[in-house]
Amino acid sequence: MDGISELLAGFAVALTLANLGYALVGTIVGTMIGVLPGIGPALTIALLLPLTYGLEPSGAFIMFAGIYYGAMYGGSTTSILLKTPGESGSIITAIDGNKMARAGRGAAALATAAIGSFLAGTIATGLLAVAAPRIVDLAVRLGAPDYLALMVLAFMCVGSLLGGSMLRGFASLGLGLAIGLVGIDFQSGQARLDFGLVRLLDGIDTVLLIVGLFAIGEVLYVAAHQQASTFGIASVAGQRWMTREDWRRSWKPWLRGTAIGFPLGTIPAGGSEVPTFLSYSLERRLSRRPEEFGNGAIEGVAGPEAANNANAAGALVPLLTLGIPTSATAAVILVAFQQYGIQPGPQLLDTEPALVWGLIASLFIGNAILLVLNLPLVGLWVKMLHIPKPYLYAGIGLCALVGAYAVNGSSFDVYLLLVVGVLGYFMRRFGFPIAPLIVGAILGPLAELQLRRALDIAGGDLTTLVSTPFTVTVYSLLLLVLCIPALLRLRTRRAQQAAGVPTPDRESSTV
Repeated sequence: MDGISELLAGFAVALTLANLGYALVGTIVGTMIGVLPGIGPALTIALLLPLTYGLEPSGAFIMFAGIYYGAMYGGSTTSILLKTPGESGSIITAIDGNKMARAGRGAAALATAAIGSFLAGTIATGLLAVAAPRIVDLAVRLGAPDYLALMVLAFMCVGSLLGGSMLRGFASLGLGLAIGLVGIDFQSGQARLDFGLVRLLDGIDTVLLIVGLFAIGEVLYVAAHQQASTFGIASVAGQRWMTREDWRRSWKPWLRGTAIGFPLGTIPAGGSEVPTFLSYSLERRLSRRPEEFGNGAIEGVAGPEAANNANAAGALVPLLTLGIPTSATAAVILVAFQQYGIQPGPQLLDTEPALVWGLIASLFIGNAILLVLNLPLVGLWVKMLHIPKPYLYAGIGLCALVGAYAVNGSSFDVYLLLVVGVLGYFMRRFGFPIAPLIVGAILGPLAELQLRRALDIAGGDLTTLVSTPFTVTVYSLLLLVLCIPALLRLRTRRAQQAAGVPTPDRESSTV
């Protein structure tokens, strides 16, 4: 009951006129950005960080939460109408959603995505309110070795599960950990990886890193690889919304998607891509019409979109209670907390209750606003896609450059942003996932702190890192996560060999 009473107090914060305005602005901006292909919530929040320094923390985070959910909603629009996901969680929606749009049922696809997102987001936010105090009760009992184990789990899972290749995922993670080392060592006072540049003694600003990788990297990639200057959009004019049969086929996938998305959001399971793919696979297995999947099955839109939005709420659980992000967007929100001098973790609910519960309450409000915005106004959002790509991405690049300069008022930051942007371009070009780099750069220094703290307390005894039941459990789970996929691949390869099916050689296969 503590969570419910605190949530009611949070509604008193979120329902003030100013905070309602921030929620409205956040949901509108988030939906707009989510509609744009390749531009997700992480980039949007990073771009707006320099512009919100003058706001009260509660107002800023309520706006960020609106952007977070809004981008999840908006991403389904381009997946359905363009077959181009607006953000990574909408990749699977493009398969059947676009087929429905091409068959004249785009309006039904957009409706089941919007309603499913609202239902899943509302249920998952309620679970967040209930789960957060219980997880805090557990977290306050954890020591430095336990926190280090959680961070190692996050590193390994994010590195191995994101992207098409495990090797590329870990390479990206390693680069992020190296970036996190840049600057003065907090314990010894020695400069690390500064290359003789005084400006790097304070490290690489995380906001610059995120904006460079996402915004400048995306602009360079589009400029280098996109041929058409406009988007080809499927029309929804004159189409019917959901029929009674569509409702009957959608409500169970909505609930199943929620049940998959929320728990996977609370653990470092590779972002929103994993639960959406699992939801799609489950719906295909349970469907009486499996042949429709890939050809316009409404369940293939309803389930993944519910899983996507439930996953977004689930990702806030470890972020707020443990200070550990499980996705790129959660990592950016963690940076936003740090910009205000606030460190998420077990003490956050006690030190900043109005902020935390106001933020959670605003998610309910933002969900309702988004449902109103998305059902009748989808045509308005689609008109944004008529903006020529050169103008659209030039505006994104300009906002990124202005935001980078506004952080410290330094031209060095602009040059650094461009260097990071080139890195982001090459990572996209060669298939290296960006999220592991972001998580490594942000969590790396925190993991180093916990490692040194644990070893200092134990007098340098390495066995202290696996000295508690919690650490043993976490590392055992980690071994399972890493070993099970390899064992399944080995089993599949042996089955193919037994059946006489040729298998690709090791060098040409992706992990």
